[in-house]
Amino acid sequence: MKNRCLFPLAGMLLCAVEPTMPFATTCREIIIHCSATPEGREVALQEIDSWHRARGFRKIGYHYLVHLDGRIEKGRAEWEEGAHCRGHNRQAIGICYVGGLTRTGNRPKDSRTEAQRLALLSLVSDIRRRRGKLPVYGHCDFAPKACPCFDAYNEYN
Repeated sequence: MKNRCLFPLAGMLLCAVEPTMPFATTCREIIIHCSATPEGREVALQEIDSWHRARGFRKIGYHYLVHLDGRIEKGRAEWEEGAHCRGHNRQAIGICYVGGLTRTGNRPKDSRTEAQRLALLSLVSDIRRRRGKLPVYGHCDFAPKACPCFDAYNEYN
């Protein structure tokens, strides 16, 4: 096991202990998701974790959650296989931002706050610095969904 500081954000470092695991070496892409919740409604990592457990997952399927204020919270450890995009979990880091729907919750919308936009860019940049220039996709690139409600591929590649 090795202690690694993952990325600086707002003057703080998020550190984690990561064992060497097969997923850590097979990661080939980053997939962006939204929580599919109304614009402006904050969602706790624990709430998403409970949604995923109710669907039979061991725990939250995403590796990172980006909150409305730009805070980045770790879900699964990066070395763990995700549970966020069928057919890609063994090769992708999953990042979810809170939001993705209109305020009324009835239509998809790119509801990212400016803080979320900056945090996503910082997180993607950090992952690429550590793992190489991985391509970034939206969940919609692999499933018939609006998620993440913006064109992640064109925005980050």
